[in-house]
Amino acid sequence: MTERSSSIMNCCRHPMIKYFLLLLGSALGIGFIQMGALNIMKSVIANGFSPYPDFIKPNYPNIGPFLSTNRSSCSSKGAALTRQHVPKQTLNDTLKRRAEEYRQHQLRMGTNLNSLIIAPANSPLQFPITGFTIPPFTKSVIPGLALQAQKRQVYKVSLSVKSGVLSVDDVLDGEQVDGQGQSELNISSSSLTQLNDLLSRVTYTSTIYRVRTSDLVHFSFEDHKAMFPIMIRRPSVPVLYDPGNDINSQVTIITKTFLRYKELNVLIQSIRKFYPNIKIIVADDSLKPEPVSGNNIEHYIMPPAQGWFAGRNLALSQVTTKYFLWVDDDFVFLSKSRIESFVEIMEAVPELDILGGEVSGDQFYFSFEYDEGDEMEGGCLTRLKGGFHQPLPHFEGCILVDGVVNYFLGRTDAVRKVGFDPFLKRIGHSEFFMDGLGQLLVASCKCLSIGHQKHRSRGKYSYFRSQKKADARRKVTHHFFKNYLNYIKF
Repeated sequence: MTERSSSIMNCCRHPMIKYFLLLLGSALGIGFIQMGALNIMKSVIANGFSPYPDFIKPNYPNIGPFLSTNRSSCSSKGAALTRQHVPKQTLNDTLKRRAEEYRQHQLRMGTNLNSLIIAPANSPLQFPITGFTIPPFTKSVIPGLALQAQKRQVYKVSLSVKSGVLSVDDVLDGEQVDGQGQSELNISSSSLTQLNDLLSRVTYTSTIYRVRTSDLVHFSFEDHKAMFPIMIRRPSVPVLYDPGNDINSQVTIITKTFLRYKELNVLIQSIRKFYPNIKIIVADDSLKPEPVSGNNIEHYIMPPAQGWFAGRNLALSQVTTKYFLWVDDDFVFLSKSRIESFVEIMEAVPELDILGGEVSGDQFYFSFEYDEGDEMEGGCLTRLKGGFHQPLPHFEGCILVDGVVNYFLGRTDAVRKVGFDPFLKRIGHSEFFMDGLGQLLVASCKCLSIGHQKHRSRGKYSYFRSQKKADARRKVTHHFFKNYLNYIKF
């Protein structure tokens, strides 16, 4: 077990180096070309395997104050200091693990992509081209507002919003500001320097509570007009999983069984041969449940014949680790069925949500073609068996796809957000990946292998497992409404 845990993966190799991801420039460059903003991408620094920069900061002088974070420290009165409840002997290790998990959480949530980009004044108006993000009802300075114009007797600018109010902080007598605390603000001055000083103190406060919405700022001077967004987001609390110090605290193995206790026991025995202590969760909707015993096994009995996806939901709901490994109840672990290899790749690429392998040499994977189609009729979706998007960089034998075989490591929080549709009782696999299209980043690796037990005649099991014509019709009808599809092809 120790050798398996500590050995270096001999397939799916990647170069262990820090590298600069220049492709970020092409991804962000499209948005920056407008207003001549491409030249502000001065510093893009990648950290580890992250495809996101630590910062993107324009080198642009005298643009006024940047956005205040508006963060207040937590009051200690009546509050619990959380770290006091962590055993002292494990605190340092726990802090390190927590810091790394939070770093990966920020990468996954795109935190580092919310950096501020100021549009150079190709027109006289200067503003944050990418907008900025604030919490609802929070007064915040609009960063980077300025005017660059030739000499005038009077300079006058206007700003307006729809879902909030605008103000200028610390207005002095004689400074001409009209519309304080309203949705439209007019600022004028005979001095360009004074006008820009006033613009540097313009604030926005949302007046409508939503957890996730936006407003649009209209900014004008004479015949020049510009618009930029304000994203209003209620800050969310991170949900992190302590990975602990070994594979047993990182991964839970889950499966669903129905009338196949012989196969299930073979699977469990094969797991215990290589992973004697890892938790196994079994969801069981058999007609007459039988006991499933063993070390660190949780056996959940369901109402009879509830189906494939209902069982997956139940098993997944009980996972307390960062990752889960899905296996069918008739699989069998081999010497090369290394869960550590899955985790190594997922940890190196925090954006990945699901990583699939191969079953008895079959690396089943697919991609989807999806067209939203006509607004009245609905979209069109086609599954392309063997279709993939591109290789997973730095991992030989791994590709980015939309769906994988029934042997995969999933990121617990990401998969829970999509879930498994319990309507699908008999046949269901691609449907989960359909629901996750555009939400889950999926990859498949040839070197991650598990075996499959020999098929045997199953009688009653086959009757329940087989999809009837009526089931097929109900499933298509279900997709018609649920997924707003006009055509579907598997």
